[in-house]
Amino acid sequence: MAFFEKNRAISWQSLQKSGILVSILSSKNIKNMTPTLTTLSEWDILQDHKKTISHQRMQDWFLDNPHRFEKFSLKFNELMLDYSKNYITGQTLSHLIALANAVHLPQKIEQLFTGGEVNSTEKRPALHTALRDRQQTSLLVGQTNVMPDIHATLDHMREFSDKIRNQTWRGATGKPIQDIVNIGIGGSHLGPLMTTRALSEFAMPELNCHFISNIDSAHIHEVLTLIDPETTLFIISSKSFSTLETITNAATIKAWLQTKLPTSNLEHHMVAITAAKEKAIAFGIPEQQIFNLWNWVGGRYSIWSAIGLPLAIMIGMDHFTNFLDGAYAMDQHFRHSEFAHNMPVIMALLDIWYSNFFDVKAHAIIPYSHALTYFRAHLQQLDMESNGKHVAHHGEALPYQTGAIIWGEQGCNGQHAFHQLFHQGQHIIPIDFILVGKSQHAFDQQHQDILVASGLSQAQALMCGKSFLDAKQELLQEGYSAEEADFLAKHKSVPGNRPSNILFLDQITPYNVGALIALYEHKTFVQGAIWNINSFDQWGVELGKQLLPYILADLRDTEIKSHHDASTQGLINHYRAIRKNS
Repeated sequence: MAFFEKNRAISWQSLQKSGILVSILSSKNIKNMTPTLTTLSEWDILQDHKKTISHQRMQDWFLDNPHRFEKFSLKFNELMLDYSKNYITGQTLSHLIALANAVHLPQKIEQLFTGGEVNSTEKRPALHTALRDRQQTSLLVGQTNVMPDIHATLDHMREFSDKIRNQTWRGATGKPIQDIVNIGIGGSHLGPLMTTRALSEFAMPELNCHFISNIDSAHIHEVLTLIDPETTLFIISSKSFSTLETITNAATIKAWLQTKLPTSNLEHHMVAITAAKEKAIAFGIPEQQIFNLWNWVGGRYSIWSAIGLPLAIMIGMDHFTNFLDGAYAMDQHFRHSEFAHNMPVIMALLDIWYSNFFDVKAHAIIPYSHALTYFRAHLQQLDMESNGKHVAHHGEALPYQTGAIIWGEQGCNGQHAFHQLFHQGQHIIPIDFILVGKSQHAFDQQHQDILVASGLSQAQALMCGKSFLDAKQELLQEGYSAEEADFLAKHKSVPGNRPSNILFLDQITPYNVGALIALYEHKTFVQGAIWNINSFDQWGVELGKQLLPYILADLRDTEIKSHHDASTQGLINHYRAIRKNS
């Protein structure tokens, strides 16, 4: 290694063992291996089919088939998917489903639900679906039935959240809890943040929920100015209980509490959610205030576990179990429905179609709902951390693209910002417009009408566009000269034929939000299963974590002890000079 001296180095062997260098090793040893996917006849058929339909217009398909909406839409409970505004025909869908079957997607779905080793690099299952299955009594991981522990944790969550809500849990000075502060990062932050905001209308009005994730001390100070230490509960969420940002923030909070409370007994102000119980106890958390987490739950899939404790406290455990039930219902739909009528499968196949046959790089999530403000952020981690991979399960380099850049914003805000790129830019960006039928406030239905009309008009405009001739005719009717109209029409014409989905929720409820999140989880899994990648590890994230301690030490030590590239070295010196002068 060029970056480190022997006494400070990350060993080459340890990086190999961890899997971080799998791409380097695969490029040397198995670079000529081709993954099965691109050698399938079904892949070739789709490539030929793309050439056939890529220059056709969706608008013409609607004119030719007045039942196109009915053919390319699905309803599941209170969630409806319209995918008719896509570059697809019935033949396209048949070809995509044939590809899914050719890579044994049905068997891979069963592996997911039955505890198969779907996380190949870490040799374990991914059992987030078991967390919301309140009916199952047995599911073995190795020789251990995990279901009793799952049910016991749910009982623990109910007992604790009830005490907070009925004010029998008191702080060190005897006052009831009024503020909940979640300290976590990644899935231990985004899932609880997104869901507590989405379901805030169901929350207990006497309680407030705050979130600290950023290591920037400004984030901590911002929250601390809003709370009273005597009436605040801190939830430390970290599977390993060693995540640098979370543990640093937790230690800062603990020190702050010790200066603010008239007693050193902080046990009624801190609980932990972790798979590392001993570390939490060593930190000072009583064992009975530690909520169990398991290694077979990935952070981005963990909202269904005790990581969801902030949500359970805010909305109550009855609503939380309703949230689990919505996800469980989507699980059953995904597991048992034919692919042609399977919402997660169809959404995944559409993304495969665009990513691998149209070379699309990005996908936009546009909710027309204030409640779903943080949904895009949650999906960014879910999709990009899961499927941002460049090697297949066995380490061979992939000759096709995986994962999309997930981005977006609330709909009306986006219309006045970046939607211009959707309409007249040179990129094809498939969009999921998420609409809600019923307002959460009875007197605000007129606002809801505008929200829904805004989303539908955007999707219609993207598909239909406006031709040069139509734009010119409008300008002539407005009184422009022929020369002016000819010039302006070039700027006012809109290409159209841009793809989008409409996801319509009847209303925002715990059940529907649970189903919506599970829908995207399964969509993400299907994409990874077809691409033959591991959607449940994140080794790229780990490399930065391994480099951080060496750089941190060199920022703080009196002398620099590690070797770095010239850029990093120069920036370390620059920071050290600022620190010295301050």
